[in-house]
Amino acid sequence: MSARLPLAISVGDPAGIGPRVSVEASLHAAGRGESLVLYGDARRLIEMARATSLDVRCVEVPVDGPWDVPAGALGFVDVGAVSDACVAAHAPTAEGGAAQLAALDAAATAVMAGHARALVTGPTSKEAIVASGTPFTGQTEHLARRSGLPDDAVTMMFLGPTLRLALVTTHVAVSRVAHEITEARVARAVTHLGEALLRLRGDVPGTPSVVVAALNPHAGEHGLFGDEDPRVVEPGAARAATRPPYADGRVRLLGVRPAEAALREAAWGRIDGVVCMMHDQATIPSKLLDWGKAVNVTWGLPFLRTSVDHGVAYDAAAAGRGDADGMIAAVSLASRCT
Repeated sequence: MSARLPLAISVGDPAGIGPRVSVEASLHAAGRGESLVLYGDARRLIEMARATSLDVRCVEVPVDGPWDVPAGALGFVDVGAVSDACVAAHAPTAEGGAAQLAALDAAATAVMAGHARALVTGPTSKEAIVASGTPFTGQTEHLARRSGLPDDAVTMMFLGPTLRLALVTTHVAVSRVAHEITEARVARAVTHLGEALLRLRGDVPGTPSVVVAALNPHAGEHGLFGDEDPRVVEPGAARAATRPPYADGRVRLLGVRPAEAALREAAWGRIDGVVCMMHDQATIPSKLLDWGKAVNVTWGLPFLRTSVDHGVAYDAAAAGRGDADGMIAAVSLASRCT
């Protein structure tokens, strides 16, 4: 048995680039002595792995673990064969939706059962999963519910070399964002980002700093552009300041600032982390500055979950392309932090 539990990898949509980048990232990690178990159509994944690297040891393992997957080897759990038509569609299908959800659920179950030490997820299609008959707004929310938690008990983060960002709200229409921001959700995101920064830094000296990005232009300009920042965002940040890791001085909370200023200071390296109010407030700067290097992390689960910062990329899959850098980053972060 490997000295460390393996990482569990759900490969995502079989019609997208998920299987390809998952295999490539796993081979990269196996070359550094990591042990990994991939969930999907095992036959296809093993063929892909052997076509990429003739030296890798591939072991098909049972779905329920525990597994004897040596360091440097790849294990494969078969959650069901996928048809050639589904793979070749390079589009969302009900069959592909069912397949990617089965892989995600089986991998998450293995981690929660203690058979793997972290979960790394490939890109999924929300449209395909919904077409298969399951309501689905994203892997972040789905994993929270599978863990017995409400959606807002966890925090979506994008952690990259330039920016480290946490989101107060995730997959919600822009017209609903202001209504979805509460003091409790702001406090949760601020607290989780501080915890994540400490875990990432390890024993690096210095005190990390966090700033909260305001919702409105110029932080509302004293009520000219909305009152959400003084009424909700600032009290939420103040609530987090009374908790570890801020109350005990391990992380500095620098307050609420206009989003443009907060993100600029972070990009210049003067702030370690920024709490953002909504999805695109975080993802646009992250994908501009850290594309292919940022990792989507779900914080607050009973286990660590990392993922790529991009989608299924049906067009790239159809062209036989697919850059694995994002998945390599996700696997590497999960390996380093567990």
